[in-house]
Amino acid sequence: MDCYQAPPSDVKETKYGYQLSTGELIPYTDHRIKRSRDEYFHECKPGGDARSQHSFCLYVPDRGM
Repeated sequence: MDCYQAPPSDVKETKYGYQLSTGELIPYTDHRIKRSRDEYFHECKPGGDARSQHSFCLYVPDRGM
């Protein structure tokens, strides 16, 4: 219930980490970053509220690294 597939425009890869559309920055070294099982980003926020400023975790697709 807390996780949902994020539209590609909601997650930007920056020099410092993943910038979410809410302004939240999750550093690349953050323990909340998990590997996605598909090719999409998935955000997990309280109650699945996309407007929340706090993410439980961010599932990131494999970029072939």
